[in-house]
Amino acid sequence: MNKQTEEVKPLAPESKIQPSSRRDFLKTSTMAGIAAATFGAAPRVVGAVSAPTALYKKAGPIAISSRNGQGTVLKAIEMIQSGADALDAVVAGVNLVEEDPEDTSVGYGGLPNANGVVQLDSAVMHGPTCRAGSVACIEGIKYPSKVAKLVLERTDHVNLMGKGAQEFAAMHGFPIENLLTEKARKEWVRWKENMSTMDEYLPPHKPGDKGIGALSEPIHRHWGTIHCSAIDLAGNISCVTTTSGLAFKIPGRVGDSPIIGAGLYCDNEVGAAGSTGRGEANLENLASFLIVERMRAGDSPEQACLVACQRIADHTKLARLQDSMGRPDFNVQFYALNMKGEVGGAEIRGGNGTFAVATPEGGRLVKLAYLYKNNG
Repeated sequence: MNKQTEEVKPLAPESKIQPSSRRDFLKTSTMAGIAAATFGAAPRVVGAVSAPTALYKKAGPIAISSRNGQGTVLKAIEMIQSGADALDAVVAGVNLVEEDPEDTSVGYGGLPNANGVVQLDSAVMHGPTCRAGSVACIEGIKYPSKVAKLVLERTDHVNLMGKGAQEFAAMHGFPIENLLTEKARKEWVRWKENMSTMDEYLPPHKPGDKGIGALSEPIHRHWGTIHCSAIDLAGNISCVTTTSGLAFKIPGRVGDSPIIGAGLYCDNEVGAAGSTGRGEANLENLASFLIVERMRAGDSPEQACLVACQRIADHTKLARLQDSMGRPDFNVQFYALNMKGEVGGAEIRGGNGTFAVATPEGGRLVKLAYLYKNNG
């Protein structure tokens, strides 16, 4: 295990880690005040936590999330402070994003598959019982994380997918809804009209225009997800990942989010990890499981996340997925916390990436470490 740690490429000088201190938390008297004060238009970004600090004198309560979960972590902490189990708290937290039509990467408002149908994936893990539940390619259900939790609680299975997952959700009272918002529909139409000059779909154009139906630059496919992990008042840990997956994917495509060990993993005696980004790369490396096992062996959360990034980089052999220097030409981000309350995250390509952290004292954004500097 130590040999793997030595193989991790050192961070670029720009990404040297500066420990955080208590002053980096914004204190408020209520959770509503925390939300307003902490994650405003220009949130403060602080250095990544990579070693024990005096900030976490005991394990929990604490919640972490991908950057789009700034409200999520605050909601999770609010519930934990009221006595909620970590699993209930993280699911309630990501529900805020699942129901947000402005977030085109998760739940209602998520970008659809190639046929214009929104298909969602989600998974949960519960540390105290060592159980998991997930759904994949579920359609018409706004809160797939809630259904994944029901799979854990009300079945003898771990994963349900497609029509079966939808029927299971309907059996438990979930309404079947149209999740394709007007915003997402327009993005799908734009993609359809500009994906090729060799088909009959055309974008708006003038009679004299040539080369209609193809963008001047390759379309960068949209990945998007939210992950949240938390430790509750009892010191127990749980996590959730939920997504609408790769934009305009082949119908039926399942990414890493609902796969235990890839999109998320937790161990109540060690910690938790989750991911966002290119799911195929994560699926081929089961990186969230790797991160938890690296933490079990003694790595800090950040070090463990960097090992996962390096594993993916080392296993990326296809030229079409590499840049001119042979490095991955895509990104994957990882977020982790351990049972000491230490947090950390890393991405393959970065420089400005952050993730969200909250405790009862407030919330903040923390820098992600990285293997390769963007545009560097």
